[in-house]
Amino acid sequence: MKAILGQKKGMTRVLQEGKSIPVTIVDVQGCVVAFRGEDLVELGLEKKKGNKATLGKYKALGFVPKYTRSVRDDKNSLKVGDKIESAVFNSGDVVSIKAKSKGKGFAGVVKRYGFAGGPKTHGQSDRLRAPGSIGAGTTPGRVLKGKKMPGRMGSDNLTLKNKKIIDVVENYLLISGPVPGNNGDPVLIYGEGTDAKQDN
Repeated sequence: MKAILGQKKGMTRVLQEGKSIPVTIVDVQGCVVAFRGEDLVELGLEKKKGNKATLGKYKALGFVPKYTRSVRDDKNSLKVGDKIESAVFNSGDVVSIKAKSKGKGFAGVVKRYGFAGGPKTHGQSDRLRAPGSIGAGTTPGRVLKGKKMPGRMGSDNLTLKNKKIIDVVENYLLISGPVPGNNGDPVLIYGEGTDAKQDN
């Protein structure tokens, strides 16, 4: 199983073959197997105060992890408490990433979908960032589901595929390009053939 849970630390660049490559730094220190199911492994990171239910679930681990992500493991090769090291990946590996994007709050259609807004002239004064018409009058006589309208933006569970690991430096993975989320947010990195699940 090629999977590890880490924390996004920020972005920088590395020079390879005379080219400047933007990379995201992910700290994978402290990743452990927190829970073991029949064919499922739960990876954990950091510690937090738990209630009776979580203390019971992670009794074998000895603490309640702050962040958890589930990965399928049919080989049953990992046990609770096993540490997952950065060495499971090598420079040049192609991986997939699961992370939660930055929350933007309640946003209008111009910011959320790139609408143009209303005309900037002809006497109108309050329609610059309005969505305009949202449906016909008599038929269908309602707003259709899925209409692009103002609402909550961001905080979505995203999966990025075909990301390349540029380098592995001690407990840090340098991944090509940007990774969703704020600095400090959990990032699940897994290799080809690994089935991953996004937890809360």
